Amino acid sequence: INVGVMMTCPTCGLRPQRGKTLPISVDLKSSAKQILAVAEKKMKDFNKDLLEGPYVLLYPDGTQVVTIPGTQRPFSLDEYKEEIGKPYARINLFIFLKEDFEGAENAGSDSEIVVTIKSGGDELSMADTLVRPTIILLNCLFCNIFLYLIHLIITFCENFTLPVAHNSISKHDIFVFCSEYTNLYAPIFVEDDEEVGSDNAEHTDLPVETCLSASDIIGNLSQVINSNSCSRFNINRSSVWDGAVRGFKRASYNTVAIELFVKFTDDAGCFKEAIDTGGPKREFLTLLISSLRNRPIFDGPSDSRYLTFNSTAAREDEYFLAGRIIAVSIVHGGPGPQFLSKDLVNYITNQPGFNAKIEDVADTEIRKVLHEIQDANSVDSLRNIIMQNSAVLQTAGCFHYVQDLEAKDRIVKEYLLWYIIYRNHFAIQRFKEGLATLQFLTALEQHPTLLAGFMCYSDKKLRATDLENLFKVELSGVGSNRRREESKTIGFWADYMLDCEEQESAASLEDVLMFATGLRSLPPAGIQPRPSIEFLSNSQFPMAHTCGNIIKLPLAVLPQADTYSSFKTSMDFGIQNSPGFGCI
Repeated sequence: INVGVMMTCPTCGLRPQRGKTLPISVDLKSSAKQILAVAEKKMKDFNKDLLEGPYVLLYPDGTQVVTIPGTQRPFSLDEYKEEIGKPYARINLFIFLKEDFEGAENAGSDSEIVVTIKSGGDELSMADTLVRPTIILLNCLFCNIFLYLIHLIITFCENFTLPVAHNSISKHDIFVFCSEYTNLYAPIFVEDDEEVGSDNAEHTDLPVETCLSASDIIGNLSQVINSNSCSRFNINRSSVWDGAVRGFKRASYNTVAIELFVKFTDDAGCFKEAIDTGGPKREFLTLLISSLRNRPIFDGPSDSRYLTFNSTAAREDEYFLAGRIIAVSIVHGGPGPQFLSKDLVNYITNQPGFNAKIEDVADTEIRKVLHEIQDANSVDSLRNIIMQNSAVLQTAGCFHYVQDLEAKDRIVKEYLLWYIIYRNHFAIQRFKEGLATLQFLTALEQHPTLLAGFMCYSDKKLRATDLENLFKVELSGVGSNRRREESKTIGFWADYMLDCEEQESAASLEDVLMFATGLRSLPPAGIQPRPSIEFLSNSQFPMAHTCGNIIKLPLAVLPQADTYSSFKTSMDFGIQNSPGFGCI
C-alpha cells in the first residue's frame, strides 16, 4: 500500500504533503497500529528531516484510522480493502504528528499570529484576525503567498496617504478584507496525476503503472487464494480440455478461495500430482490455454482470435468457461492466452482503437465481398457492388447510398466492427463475466497497458539472455575442483541457449523452459520460486524438479558430456523425451 505524510495550514486544512509518499509492504490482516509502525519507520529511513513523533495514522479525509469507516469494526487492512473496492496498490493512508492532531481538535491549543499596523502614534492590534494551529505555516506555499500580499498592502498603507474621497476606508478595513479573502477564497488544490490519493488516480492507470509491474498486480489478486483448501483436477494429457471442464464445473470448485490440485495419469495408470507452485499445475495451465486457442468459440487468424457465436457453445456456457480459464490461469501463475485479437481486448477493456483487417474475416465469401468493395475504383462500380450484396450489408446495417468513393472505407470498417464485435455481443458479455473471476477483469480494465500484452499476440520471442538471467546458478565453493567442472558446464549451457535461440538445436528455448518449469512462456505473475541450475555427476541426461523450478545439468566431466557436442546431444535427447514437459 502507499503511505504519505499529512500537512495542514490555516486556510487549506489537512492535505497530503507532496514528495513524501512511499510504498510499504504489510500483512493483509494488519491493524492500524501495525501499519503505523511500518510506515513511521520507513518514513524516517527515507526522510531525515521527519520529526521524531509520535504519529497517528489517518485516512485521506483526515480522520484517524481506528475503525472501518461507517462501522464499529476495528480497522483491518483486508476488510478496509473490501469496503472501498480498490486494489491494495491504490490504498493510501497518511501519518500525522499526534501532538498536532490532538491540538487541532482542541480549540484552546490554537496559537495566534499578532499583526500590528502603526499609524502615527497609534498601534492597531489585529491578533483576532489571523489564527493558526501550532504547526509550521511555511509548509503551504499558497498561504505564504497570501500572507505576503497582505504584508505588501499593509506596507503600502503605511507609506502612502489615502485620497480624501476614500478616507472612510481605513487600514483596518483593508486588512480585514485581505484576511477574509484568504479564508473565503482559499486555493482549491488540483493535484497532479502522480499525487497519491488524488481523485484523478481513479481514472487513469498512469500513476499506478509507473510504479507497478504485472507481477505486482497479479500478486495482489492471488492473495485471496487459500492454499490450505484445494479443488482436484484429474487430467489426461491426451484430453486436457475434457478434464478441465469436469474440474471447473464440479460443485466443490470455489473460484475465490481454492488452490488447484492437479493429477496427471500416465499410461501405466499411476499418478503424478502437484499443488501450489507445482510444475504439473503450471503444465496443466499451459496445455489448457493451448487447447483453448482452437476451440470453436474462436475465429480468425491463429494469432488474432476473436469470439464468434456458436449455439452449442452458448448452450454449454463455454464462453463464460473460457473467460474463467484465462483468469484462473493468470492469477494462479500460468500463462495468458496471447492469441486474442487486439480489437477484442480493446473493446473488453473500454480502450479506443479498432484496426481489424479484411483478412481477419474467416468466411471466404464475405472476405471476397469486402475486397470487392475495397477495390472499387469508381462510384458507379461501388454502387453496383453494394446492390449485388445488399443482403449481406443490410444484415450489418451497412447498406448505404454512396455519393463518393471515400465511402467504401467507411462501409468496410463498419462491417468489420459488426462482424467482429456487435454480432457477438452475447458471447463477449459471457466471456467478460468469466474474466471477472478472481477480479481479473477489474485489474485488466485498470491496467490495460501492463496486462493486455499477455492477452494478445506478441512477436517478441524468448531470447537466450532471458533464460540466462532467469536461472540462478548454484555453484560450489570458489577454488574447488567441483567449481571448475561446474564453470565448464555453465559455458556449455550458455552456448546451448544460443543454439536453441538460433534454431541450431533440436529443442527450442520454449522447450527448455517447459522442461524446467512447466511453462512455455514467462507468465504475468512471474515464476516463483526463482528457477535455478544444479549439477549432476551420475547422469548424462538433464533432469528437472518442476515443483522447485530446478534444472539439473550433466557435468561436463562425464564421458557422454565432456565435449560441447556430446553435451548438446544429451540435452536435446533428455528434453525431447521427458513425458509431459519436453514435448507438447
